[in-house]
Amino acid sequence: MRQEAAREGFWDDLEASRAHSQQMSQLERFLAPWQRMERRVAEALEMIELAQTEGDESLVEDVARELEEVEAELAHCEHALLLSGEHDFRNAYLSINAGAGGTESQDWAEMLQRMYTLWAEGRGMEVEVLNCTPGESAGIKSVTCLVKGPFAFGLLRSEVGVHRLVRLSPFDAAHRRHTSFASVDVVPELDDDIHIDISPDDLRIETYRSGGAGGQHVNKTDSAVRITHIPTGTVVQCQNERSQHRNRDTAMRILRSRLFEQERRRQEEEKAALRGEQRTIGWGSQIRSYVLHPYMMIKDLRTGYTSSDTQRVLDGAIDPYIQAYLQSTAAGSVSAGGSGAPL
Repeated sequence: MRQEAAREGFWDDLEASRAHSQQMSQLERFLAPWQRMERRVAEALEMIELAQTEGDESLVEDVARELEEVEAELAHCEHALLLSGEHDFRNAYLSINAGAGGTESQDWAEMLQRMYTLWAEGRGMEVEVLNCTPGESAGIKSVTCLVKGPFAFGLLRSEVGVHRLVRLSPFDAAHRRHTSFASVDVVPELDDDIHIDISPDDLRIETYRSGGAGGQHVNKTDSAVRITHIPTGTVVQCQNERSQHRNRDTAMRILRSRLFEQERRRQEEEKAALRGEQRTIGWGSQIRSYVLHPYMMIKDLRTGYTSSDTQRVLDGAIDPYIQAYLQSTAAGSVSAGGSGAPL
């Protein structure tokens, strides 16, 4: 890829060259930790030889600590070995929608948004909120974010499905136990060179005034855009920019990505049917339960992975769940979709 970037005339096509440079940068970031671990292991082997020669036990202790750190980094990097999908390396559009239940589910949707934001930031990724519809009194009805970082889609596709929360409600005066649901969908951000045929006649485009907290920065023009793809009923919205044109461009990119992923999932369902498999590919299935009362446990219903450290998970520590899902799908013991009841 570096040879291609050094080719004469490489920058003549700015869009293609930028896409190539972005992909090369992502691959370099992917390789960097493996190269770093290789150097650290080589240095550790040299220290072992030196310790054997000089009989210095303190060097052995240093090597042991070094190898423990390398082992921890190796576990972190093992995710990438399981990300072999065609679009796994791409950025991801992450959408969260509150289920029925009003304030309870809307608060749960906002908790999920916080969880994924903390997870992404902990990995050095950037999260850009493209559209957010706040709840009536608390939480959010829906949110769409662009998560930018190496293998964002490949990692977050494990989160597609319905997430169930059981807790003592902070909004119930009687402090009773409530069950809330929210759905998560993830699609890859596509390059412009991937063609998705969308007829203008199939689109209904509406503009409206962006919501906000008010004050001097509140949007006073109809800059927010909502696009409905009539044949599939797919609806996308964008309101993060003050320019209606830019919001429309972003909404169209999200729509292209969602239609592309819908078609991919449909083809997967057809292949599964031909193989005689009974499974659901999609985001309408319950995949994980977060129980905060009467006991503390978060369980993935596809892999069986559980954790009792619920606060740590809600603070973004979801890597073990992602790892378990990727390992299970690689082994063929769990489908690409979820299982359970629809939202």
